[in-house]
Amino acid sequence: MTRRNFLLALDQGTSSSRSIVFDPEGRVVGMAQREFRQLYPQPGWVEHDPIEIRDTQFATVREALDRAGITASEVAALGITNQRETTVVWNRRTGLPIHNAIVWQDRRSEPTCAALRAAGHEETIRARTGLIVDAYFSGTKLKWLLDHVPGARAAAARGELAFGTIDTWLMWQLTGGAVHATDVSNASRTMLFDVRANRWSDTLLAMLDVPHEVLPAVHPSRHAFGTCDPAHFGAAIPIGGVAGDQQSALFGQACFKAGLAKNTYGTGCFMLMHTGATFQTSTNGLITTSAAQPTASPEFALEGSVFIGGAVVQWLRDGLHAIRGSGEVQALAESVPDAGGVMFVPGFTGLGAPYWKPHARGAIVGLTRGSTVAHIARAALESIAFQSAALLQAMSRDAVAAGGRPVAELRVDGGACVNDLLMQFQADLLGIPVVRPRVIETTALGAAYLAGLACGLYRSVDELASHWQVERTFHPTMPRARADALMGEWAHAVAQATL
Repeated sequence: MTRRNFLLALDQGTSSSRSIVFDPEGRVVGMAQREFRQLYPQPGWVEHDPIEIRDTQFATVREALDRAGITASEVAALGITNQRETTVVWNRRTGLPIHNAIVWQDRRSEPTCAALRAAGHEETIRARTGLIVDAYFSGTKLKWLLDHVPGARAAAARGELAFGTIDTWLMWQLTGGAVHATDVSNASRTMLFDVRANRWSDTLLAMLDVPHEVLPAVHPSRHAFGTCDPAHFGAAIPIGGVAGDQQSALFGQACFKAGLAKNTYGTGCFMLMHTGATFQTSTNGLITTSAAQPTASPEFALEGSVFIGGAVVQWLRDGLHAIRGSGEVQALAESVPDAGGVMFVPGFTGLGAPYWKPHARGAIVGLTRGSTVAHIARAALESIAFQSAALLQAMSRDAVAAGGRPVAELRVDGGACVNDLLMQFQADLLGIPVVRPRVIETTALGAAYLAGLACGLYRSVDELASHWQVERTFHPTMPRARADALMGEWAHAVAQATL
């Protein structure tokens, strides 16, 4: 009999679909990745083709299994982690989407958010969801689809349509329509979910005119969600873990206790600090969100989201044509000793936490005749660290206000964390150690860990914590006065971008 002792993680991100096979010790034994198209039908609008997401994701599963040298029958369970707020609505009978997916970066529903704020609903929404009113979250995207796709509202009322974030869409496709579900971490990003009670809020659904009939069932992040149709990969695989990408990364970084924090450097940057069972409201521009929950008991985190992180490097490549490949940015940035006074604020889709300036736009300030493309590249890279430093400063203020301590170290992951120049600059700005783990695929690892708990491969989170290992620690070397001065210059540049 074939022994099932591998874990499979489907990591569906903003710019690519990946699948990773892990052995029981959390080591990567097979991986595949495919990019997919980014669609920009109007300024400020960002869409994906849900069918393309499904097809690229399924293709990477087959490739990853092949590269690991195993078959689907050797996989104990799979976990799904995903770009979170991206919104899909599809026909339950055909399984086909009624419109492209509206991506988390999309700003088209800002007028709805403005109307909610004007009507005085902000405090009600924040008290139930932990979120601020912003087009970032799924609820207003769903309302836009129901309002603007012909016949959608009537079809939804008849129970013919299903809504989901990408995890829900993939589970529906994996199970042949047998499962319409999500987990608490993804549900918490919709602006429709009462995170303290772990259920959909009738008040918020009425506020956004969203019918119950379109909603998925909500479960803990570790759960027996269902089983993949064996026709997809050659054998049935249990789906045992689901978590939004940032909560999954927090789990994969073994941040299981209050006060532990991580930052993921992906298309955006996302910093989360676990707050345990405490629902803590930020007074510094952060949001409260559900953490990945291995049990039915609510767990929470404070989060700050940077909309444009590693995507600024993509802009250097595709927009400015300053580099041919993303891997060239460090060498170009290191060709100059510093940014030469240039500050780059990548507000291409507004600014997220802790600023929440939806109408901000990108700005490059401090240019002189001596400025070169290398200075701009370095400033672009440094902008990732500046935005993240502003988040951690806000997070530490919130922690102290709640009777805790400032964040003592920052665990990092995501594609851009392999950039040593960026990580050292991050430590210098923060004034605390930046710790890079041996396995930086922590977003996928978190989903795999959840699936491993569900299928009994792991006994407890304490066992998982013992797997976490440090690859390198970056210690701050910059004088604090210099770091503070740089943060002051950054604040001035942000002010220019938000005029």
